[in-house]
Parts: sequence; structure tokens; C-alpha cells
Amino acid sequence: MKLYSLSVLYKGEHKVVLLKAAYDVSSFSFFQRSSVQEFMTFTSQLIVERSAKGSRASVKEQEYLCHVYVRNDNLAGVVIADSEYPSRVAFTLLEKVLDEFSKHVDRIEWPVGSPTSIHYTALDDYLSRYQNPREADPMTKVQAELDETKIILHNTMESLLERGERLDDLVSKSEGLGTQSKAFYKTARKQNSCCAIM
Repeated sequence: MKLYSLSVLYKGEHKVVLLKAAYDVSSFSFFQRSSVQEFMTFTSQLIVERSAKGSRASVKEQEYLCHVYVRNDNLAGVVIADSEYPSRVAFTLLEKVLDEFSKHVDRIEWPVGSPTSIHYTALDDYLSRYQNPREADPMTKVQAELDETKIILHNTMESLLERGERLDDLVSKSEGLGTQSKAFYKTARKQNSCCAIM
């Protein structure tokens, strides 16, 4: 699971403006990083441009998922992640970032802003903190713990069933042994009855 990009944009009437972005392109070749970053910026702008106000969507492109959230005030956020990254965590991240961004950056700056003119530094921190969705999102952490508990319970039930099957085998063997013991006792009694000890 990996996050590659976290962007805050403004959806204007005629064009989409990138306000601030953070990227993690360390998994790409050094010579490809700038091209990948440009492509992520272009994709983010295109997705916001084609999304309606007040909407959330996830767009799949090859092994990547682009999660977009466009608020009613035209502020938008895009997360680009791999396909394994949980959508719920991505949208939680977008909502948190857009709320915080709207509190720290004046609304007047949104239509004319740019990554160099907007002073908001929390995106890199969010991008690194949310790389591991289990640690960043309490619900995902609880879900992971529940999944682990299910696995443990499943393994315990399997071992109990195996143990139960072994116990059943022992019981049936002991029942057979009990029958043999009774036969042996009767035979021994008969043989010992001919001789009386005085």
C-alpha cells in the first residue's frame, strides 16, 4: 500500500488551479521522477475538472487509484495511491486536509493561488503519516486487529477440531479396549476358578 501524491486544487469556472501538492516518487527511477510528478499533477487537474461539485469519486488507471473530493466551495483534493490502498482512508485524509487547508489559507487566495504563493506546509507530513493506513486511521487499525483475531480464532477452532477428532479416536479405542478387558477378565476368572487356593 502506497500513497504517491496528495494535492489541493481549486476548481474555477474555466480552469483548475493547483494550490499545493506533495509527492512521494521515491519508488520510481531517478530519471523518471519529474515526469511522473508532472503526470500526477496533470491527472489530478483533469480529474477535478471532470468531477462535479460536492462529489467524491475513485478513478482506476492501471494499478493506480485516483481518489478525488470536490467540495461545494470549489476546493478539491486528489490522492493518487496504489490499488491496494483503502478508499475509506484516502477520503478521510482528503476531508481532513481540505478542512485544515480552508482554515489556514484565506478563501480569496484560492482562485489565484499557486504552489509557490500558498503557504501551507502540512501536506508532506500528511503524505508520510498516511503511508501506513493502519497507523493513520483508527478504524483501519481496529479492522486489522479484528482480522488478526479472526485468524487466531479460526486456527484455534481448527486445532480444537483436530484435538476433538483425536479424542474421538481415543474414546473409540478405549471402548474397544474396555470390551477386550472385560473378555480378558472373564477368561482369566474362568481359568483361575479351576484352582482354589487354600
